[in-house]
Amino acid sequence: MARYGMALDYKNCINCKACEVACKEENGVQLGADKHRIWVGVKEIEGEWPNLSIASSTFMPSQCQHCENAPCQMVCPTQATHYAEGGIVMVDPDKCILCSYCMVACPYDARYIKDETMTVDKCTFCSDTRLARGETTTACQNTCPTKVRTFGDLDDPDSEISQLLRTREHFTLKTHLGTKPKLFYLT
Repeated sequence: MARYGMALDYKNCINCKACEVACKEENGVQLGADKHRIWVGVKEIEGEWPNLSIASSTFMPSQCQHCENAPCQMVCPTQATHYAEGGIVMVDPDKCILCSYCMVACPYDARYIKDETMTVDKCTFCSDTRLARGETTTACQNTCPTKVRTFGDLDDPDSEISQLLRTREHFTLKTHLGTKPKLFYLT
């Protein structure tokens, strides 16, 4: 069985928004919607307290981290948030009661309310669209002109993502929380 993840070569990001547009198009999200499914933020401070410095702006693509220990899944009272095939964290809109516990529990601010269904939504690594059709990559990776994103099976030693993580230094966000995110930032 696969275990999916994504590596982000974030220093190559030019903030063109192609990934955001492709994601919104793939998932029927309004183009003007902010921070829906995926987004590109700006990192302006480097280091850890008390050794902080102001850096040149770096674009930081982000989305659901598809944590192995997902706090959003742990607090969901209806099991609407669940692990699907490949360890992908999903939301079943038929079970979601919009209690917003998952939104509060997510340390990555990766969830939002989908106006059309009045349920919580988030990135699915295109598992319910592209992967379900037999495609092997996400819309955001497929459209990126600077090849920031690499999606794939973390358990396949020959996959592109596994090779990248073996040969490149990388980090995850908020590792101190023990969520074990499957979004890896290449340095």
